[in-house]
Amino acid sequence: MEVILLERVHKLGQMGDVVKVKDGFARNFLLPRKKALRATKANREQFEQQKAQLEATNLKLKGEAEKIKLKLDGQTFTIIRQAGETGMLYGSVSSRDVADVVTAGGFTIARSQSALDRTIKSLGLHEVSIALHPEVSAMVTINVARSADEAERQLRGENVLIEKTDEELALEDAEALFDDAGAAPADDAPAPDDTDTKDKRKKKG
Repeated sequence: MEVILLERVHKLGQMGDVVKVKDGFARNFLLPRKKALRATKANREQFEQQKAQLEATNLKLKGEAEKIKLKLDGQTFTIIRQAGETGMLYGSVSSRDVADVVTAGGFTIARSQSALDRTIKSLGLHEVSIALHPEVSAMVTINVARSADEAERQLRGENVLIEKTDEELALEDAEALFDDAGAAPADDAPAPDDTDTKDKRKKKG
């Protein structure tokens, strides 16, 4: 499907670009989130008429996002989780968890704004990018620890893990992976290829 982008979309293009995407990706993500319009003749004409207004709105939102970035960029947020002595979590930290802790810190963000490629499954300091606008993002540190005291020690650069034998390490890693089997996906934005595959399966059914 060909669509007209209404804002910059990572790996696709800039506002006003006409790009070809998977049908499922357009229907399930771009169109309902008003990030694009179907590239019909009528929509092309409509976009040209509203282009100046869209650009002005985008510029205003970008400015607001940059103000938030000045306060959010470089902040550290702590998430307490249970974990074995190897550092592997009994579960994981997802995009929703990141969004919740950042919001609790006074910055309202949605799960989809937390750019986690995969869930966090270990203790430590993890850098996470927060998308504030299609052209503006802030980098925060997620401090995953078993206690507030341990979180402070990690910030000081201390090693909070205890040395274990190879056999003990393998056992705890296996337990952590087993507990994480039902963890939620890192992001709610569908990947183009995955969405298209789901559409094909539905058609076969």
